[in-house]
Amino acid sequence: MPLIHVLLVLIVVGVLLWLVNRFIPMQSTIKGILNAVVVIVVVLWLLQIFGLISQLSTIRVGH
Repeated sequence: MPLIHVLLVLIVVGVLLWLVNRFIPMQSTIKGILNAVVVIVVVLWLLQIFGLISQLSTIRVGH
């Protein structure tokens, strides 16, 4: 994936998260959880794209 696409995805995710935080009324704890989940997902996605965690797709939950 070209670097420009990665940057565009990060910008879009950031703007969407800002819009949700700014304009959708929620409790601050829910906003905090939402922000943490989005940051964790984005960090995992970036680590997978740059090849630092290549076994992410082989993780199985359950049997």
